[in-house]
Amino acid sequence: MTAGSGPTEADVALACMAQLADELHRHGVRHVCISPGSRSTAAALAFVRHGGFEVHIHLDERSSAFYALGLARGTGVPVAAVCSSGTAVANWLPAVVEASMACVPLLLLSADRPPALRGTGANQTIDQVGIFGRFVRWFADCDLPEAGTGVPRRWRSLAGRAVARSLAPVPGPVHLNLPFQEPLVP
Repeated sequence: MTAGSGPTEADVALACMAQLADELHRHGVRHVCISPGSRSTAAALAFVRHGGFEVHIHLDERSSAFYALGLARGTGVPVAAVCSSGTAVANWLPAVVEASMACVPLLLLSADRPPALRGTGANQTIDQVGIFGRFVRWFADCDLPEAGTGVPRRWRSLAGRAVARSLAPVPGPVHLNLPFQEPLVP
């Protein structure tokens, strides 16, 4: 940030993801499995910087999702999984199906391009909206992070709803599709 300029899109995104992560922690989430990628930087940094999560880094999204599934199955508590956009999200599908069928609570946090850049033919992009179909208990295509009054409350509310929906009435996976604009690094 230069003198006199406001926060970048990445600064705002990190602040919003910090609210989301903190509220997930407040609701008992203690583990997060991260498959790093540039689009998911804000979410990954928020969890790492929080300090209250056991962070598990997996380069392979499929392995990460199954690791999260095992943790959630063993603890009975939702586990968060974070990945970048595009085909990275598709690699979660086998674990999502298993979590759905076995009633295991997972919180799937996928990064995505902003709505204005969807369907423009960019490399490694796919339509992530509703990608898991009926195998998730709840899906939210989230708003772009923004600054303003009431914004922290909206992200905290989203986190609370996600945890609640992953646990009841029938436990299972929940998918939050999180769009981020460039720049991606605060």
